[in-house]
Amino acid sequence: MVQDVFAEYTYFYIDAHTKSGFLIDPGAQAGLIYDTIRRNGWTIEKILLTHGHFDHMGAAEVLREKLAAPIYVYPDDAPYLTDPYLNLSGSYRPFTVPHYEELLDGETIRLKANSGFYLKVIHTPGHTPGSVTYYSPEERAAFVGDLLYQHGPGLTNFPGGDRRTLESSIVNKILTLTPDTVLLSGHSSPITVERERQLLL
Repeated sequence: MVQDVFAEYTYFYIDAHTKSGFLIDPGAQAGLIYDTIRRNGWTIEKILLTHGHFDHMGAAEVLREKLAAPIYVYPDDAPYLTDPYLNLSGSYRPFTVPHYEELLDGETIRLKANSGFYLKVIHTPGHTPGSVTYYSPEERAAFVGDLLYQHGPGLTNFPGGDRRTLESSIVNKILTLTPDTVLLSGHSSPITVERERQLLL
């Protein structure tokens, strides 16, 4: 967990064999994240954002430079990276993320170091228009950002949020994953698909 204005879970998804992997939602404390990577001898190939709110990308630009790793975001959230009003940083300490690349729904993001180690991109809008989930079928893990929490659905009272769209994403794209899939959110403890289904349906 990293802390700035808000506490937020930043995730490392690392291949144990090559020590290469992905950094997901580096929200703050770039120095702490960088030190963790170096201490473990990891190589970060890509920085992946689940969506474009500042508490999920506050350290992304600094780490992009330090790690020489590109930042990826879904196209519908690209405007959030360059607009402090949309990314919600305007009320605190306005900032933007000017360097990024785009990814697509259904895309498979593979490691160069090990092509068998990958995440699938699932477009799960609702919290923001371009919110995505990064899913590992192999590990049965899904990095869901702020789509949902241990106690229920994510928030939709920010620019671009839509309750019905979010609920549709949860029911049709997340709760259809295998029941033992672990959902890893930005602001709460892990929970399985089976348990989340019991809470929501």
